[in-house]
Amino acid sequence: MYKTIVIEYSPKADDMAQKVEEKANEMLQDGYELITMSITGSAKAILVFKEGLKKSFM
Repeated sequence: MYKTIVIEYSPKADDMAQKVEEKANEMLQDGYELITMSITGSAKAILVFKEGLKKSFM
């Protein structure tokens, strides 16, 4: 199963990286791995996660 999440407006690269890292770690706890991401012209990020790790193995 795939899940897509949008990171809202974040024009500074350092802030965007922090937000992406936080969301990726949060989703990893739920058993999803970040597989790709894209930054839009409006300074938003689209993150695509794939269900991979089962919670019971973590």
